[in-house]
Amino acid sequence: MPGTSDVHIRVSDVSIGFADRVLLEHLDFDIFRGEVFVILGGSGCGKSTLLRHMIGFDQPMRGEILVDDARPEVGTGSPSCGVLFQSGALFGSMTLGQNVALPLETWTDLTRAEVAEVVRRKLRLVGLGGFENHLPAELSGGMKKRAGIARALALDPPLVYLDEPSAGLDPVTAAELDELILTLSRSLGTTLVIVTHELASIFTIGQRCVMLDREAKGMIALGDPRELRDHAPDPRVTAFFNRKPNAEAEARA
Repeated sequence: MPGTSDVHIRVSDVSIGFADRVLLEHLDFDIFRGEVFVILGGSGCGKSTLLRHMIGFDQPMRGEILVDDARPEVGTGSPSCGVLFQSGALFGSMTLGQNVALPLETWTDLTRAEVAEVVRRKLRLVGLGGFENHLPAELSGGMKKRAGIARALALDPPLVYLDEPSAGLDPVTAAELDELILTLSRSLGTTLVIVTHELASIFTIGQRCVMLDREAKGMIALGDPRELRDHAPDPRVTAFFNRKPNAEAEARA
């Protein structure tokens, strides 16, 4: 297990919710630098809501989330993380090159030629070299997700959040995206925090995970997903990891 100095994100006794309604409480876990960490659980358990708090879009009701020993904030300067949203969130009226260039043009002093070169490199990195002038509508679902990852990596952030990267993709395309995520993790050393319900993805890319539960209003498991699948004492955890393929849709958030 990595040491304290390797902690990239610390979630300490965090409770989150809206108004007087508590959605999750007493969340306690660390995410280590360079690891692929998965947030998982059944429908409505708060996976994406927790992700929003970790990014800094929302603040906890109680407790503290620290990224590199500081509270995450949005809109206070150049972003310190990259984000892939569920749909890819590409701007439909902009080409892929323009989508990837947007954070570079907003947050750096690079020249137009330098921006163009970074865009070409990021698109090549995700297997979309030569697609700079294509519009999102001209791409498949998997290609849109890859383009979204390229934009998330535009500023070379040390931390990237991916919200349901495989959602809506066929099994072959989802497996290819998993391989890309693994390759990026190994080659860049980036910390990746991923929300997903897909068992194949969890076992392929996840090094550790936290499992949330709606009824418990908190976390019911933390660790290597393969170990939890085979040895978790909690029957809710065992049922989640050993559910049949036709039950996949029931776990969607």
